[in-house]
Amino acid sequence: MKETPKIALLRWEKGDVPPTLLQLETLPGNSTNPASYPFDVDLVHVKGANMQTVLYEPCQELLDEYIRVCKELAAQGVKAITTSCGFNAIYQPELAQSVPQVVFSTSLLQVPFAQAIVGANRKVCIMTAHAGKLSEEHLRRCNITDLDRVVVVGMQDQPQWSIMYDEPDKEFDLNAIVDEVLGVARKCLEDHPDVGAIVLECTDLPPYAPMLREELGIPVFDFNSMMGHVAMSLNVHKLY
Repeated sequence: MKETPKIALLRWEKGDVPPTLLQLETLPGNSTNPASYPFDVDLVHVKGANMQTVLYEPCQELLDEYIRVCKELAAQGVKAITTSCGFNAIYQPELAQSVPQVVFSTSLLQVPFAQAIVGANRKVCIMTAHAGKLSEEHLRRCNITDLDRVVVVGMQDQPQWSIMYDEPDKEFDLNAIVDEVLGVARKCLEDHPDVGAIVLECTDLPPYAPMLREELGIPVFDFNSMMGHVAMSLNVHKLY
């Protein structure tokens, strides 16, 4: 009998994912693509989890459902639980308190670490799917307290990327998305030469992280760097 995966990922409700996001999910590196991981991950659809309840209007009802699912997974023997959208940062403290297992809802949890390693004279760029929706409350719930050393840039105004908000039933030009992601990152470093690292909030951005690292020459942290860190800490994945 195949062993149950030790890490579970809470994803949006089945049938409630727009076509644009389904396109991005086909890319290796995306959080909901099993090919992104060198170990098994249990991908769990959560009733009521969607763009509205995570990005636009976080609500107690979804938090309650998340907690119910976390407790169910904990009883099944998982070692760690994560989610498929960085904006779940808003639920991080309550989720972490709900079960004894590790809960790491968002790649933003890496920001304090990135700030520590780049030094006091440098900043960390948070590259997010939508800068207008990423609040200080999201950051504080991830223990990001040194806001003077954070630069937030978003993808929301890019012509292709914005389709997911304005015309979610339309398909992306995936090649154009590559140029948009690289362009936003380049512009950030031009405007803020004191940026020493980037953290990608969005779980749809990791497929582009290798290109960003290669071009920019600075650390780029994403959902997968966080996933790998936790997996190694729990012996789910071993380097040697």
